[in-house]
Amino acid sequence: MTSVSIVAGGAGFVGANLVPELLARDRVVVVVDNYCRGAVGNLGAVQGHSNLHLVEADLSVRDRVHELFETSRALGAIDEVWHFAANSDIPAGVLDSDVDFKDTFQTTFELLRAMRDFKVGTMHFASSSAVYGDMGEQRLHEAIGPLLPISNYGAMKLASEAQASAAAESFLTRVNLFRFPNVVGVPATHGVILDFVNKLAKDPSVLEVLGDGTQQKAYLHVSDLVQAMLLVAGRVSEKKVELVNIGPTDSGATVRRIAELVVARVAPGARISYGQGNRGWIGDVPKFNYSTHRIQSFGWRPTLDSEQAVARAIDEIAAQQGF
Repeated sequence: MTSVSIVAGGAGFVGANLVPELLARDRVVVVVDNYCRGAVGNLGAVQGHSNLHLVEADLSVRDRVHELFETSRALGAIDEVWHFAANSDIPAGVLDSDVDFKDTFQTTFELLRAMRDFKVGTMHFASSSAVYGDMGEQRLHEAIGPLLPISNYGAMKLASEAQASAAAESFLTRVNLFRFPNVVGVPATHGVILDFVNKLAKDPSVLEVLGDGTQQKAYLHVSDLVQAMLLVAGRVSEKKVELVNIGPTDSGATVRRIAELVVARVAPGARISYGQGNRGWIGDVPKFNYSTHRIQSFGWRPTLDSEQAVARAIDEIAAQQGF
């Protein structure tokens, strides 16, 4: 019987990069998205693929999730769910915590409920480095704790991890929890690079930066991320729950450096105006030091370091935005 992958949030940034890889593996792929940030156009050349099926749905609504699984079951045997559906706008979640509860946690809860009802055994979940909170200069490895997120986004990602772990104890056969760093590339729907490019499109004379530019974080190109996830998903393991940080092996790039590279590409000569303090917004973690020893032990290393990933993404996003 044909194997079916459900990709929740599959028309968004990361999902749109994963879907072609799944199709290349002769899988039937059901992309479900509410198109809040995702778009059918993000799927590019695979839009007309015979094994690709598009469903528009709010995954926080139980009946809609049930309908999704009924539709997908008619196409073959559903054996995995890739869960990327979430609110990706951290400041929006600070202003209205219902956004993160509904779009990040409730989508996880309802997908897991449907997986139990339809006897689907494997979930691959897109979590985040935001679950760690602000641990300063400590190297963030998978066993560190306690985890104290400082944003609603991070809190709901952590709650989702916990819910998936509990599901693995009772009815799932495998859960892969991927903790992402800052992922860059196209199709860009949010993030500091897109924000800078759009600001310069409006006023090419000055780039206003939130914070003093000293924020330093790990950046990973989406192409490297997809290959890392596929490697973990394809591993044979006795663990029911596999938790992995995915990220570069370097110490990251500063916002100041990103601003300089964006200006050089989009509006040479523009003045950069920095704000105060090392946080861009409430819930922003100014620095983190990411350990990726576990996934490296699986045989994976990124092809690009943080600055290389940022430089490539700047060129891609600038082209996406018409520069």
